[in-house]
Amino acid sequence: MTDRRDFLASTAALAATSLLPGYASAQTFPTRTIKLICPWPAGGSTDVVMRALAESAGKIMRQSVIVENKPGAGGTLGAVELINSKPDGYTLAQIPVGVFRIPHMQKVQFDTLKDFTWIICLTGYTFGLVVPIDSPIKNIKDLVAFAKANPDTFTYGTPGTGTSPHLAVEEFAQRAGIKLSQIPFKGSAHNLQAVLGGHVMAMSDSTGWGPLVDAGKLRLLATYGSKRTTRWPDVPTLNELGYETVSDSPFGVCGPKGMDPKVVKVIHDTFKKTLDDPAVLAVFKQYDQPVIYMNTADYTKYAKDSFYTEKKTIERLGMANKD
Repeated sequence: MTDRRDFLASTAALAATSLLPGYASAQTFPTRTIKLICPWPAGGSTDVVMRALAESAGKIMRQSVIVENKPGAGGTLGAVELINSKPDGYTLAQIPVGVFRIPHMQKVQFDTLKDFTWIICLTGYTFGLVVPIDSPIKNIKDLVAFAKANPDTFTYGTPGTGTSPHLAVEEFAQRAGIKLSQIPFKGSAHNLQAVLGGHVMAMSDSTGWGPLVDAGKLRLLATYGSKRTTRWPDVPTLNELGYETVSDSPFGVCGPKGMDPKVVKVIHDTFKKTLDDPAVLAVFKQYDQPVIYMNTADYTKYAKDSFYTEKKTIERLGMANKD
């Protein structure tokens, strides 16, 4: 009789436990395919990096991680997708630095500080400004001289308004006392096509342009990091040229708000292991992206700090939403 009562009690307890929100998923996660949103077009540098990370993570978790591209809106469509997704860990996204800036520039559908789980930071970009090899603009000095003589005439493509390649050039232009004309595209791939096709005079973006610089088809005028790159050591940074402009845009993997901490830990630990994968590191090297690791707590703090820092930058550049 006692055994029967013990059995019924344990069965009831197990049943009750299984009804607790997220219990089953936290214990067994993942049991099905995970979707990783890349808010940029297929074929761009971020897309290639995200696919390498997804493949590595899938092997570690022994579960498929598929990349879904949602380009446009300055890379914020992944953020929009997350706020409409269940916080079960099966929908993740790269959330670029634009989510810290764009809310200060225009109305958005999300609250940067409340709507996301900042799981892990993994890497960051090398940005630069390139022109066609036959351009009369040979260096930044030429660009500044041309722009002063022809305000708003020099056109440059970016992967979207409010992105780091856009804001870095606007910061440089303000400090140089010139006015340039930004042409936003949905991502790096479209931006690259535009500069090669002569639709814009320059391209400001991450290093998807690298192979064409090495092949002598594009000229790299400057990069935006705190120091010169090892790949193009002869090319100066905007900072060393005296324009006080530095940009690297760390990014990683995020999820919707309200995720189970145990699921977050599984995802964090998995993607941290991808940073030891030679295949992932090779892709980082291909696009001149360093490892920039932040755990969940540090990444969350970085997000909060960046939101307020970017607000000041947007206000200084005169780009803040007046509504």
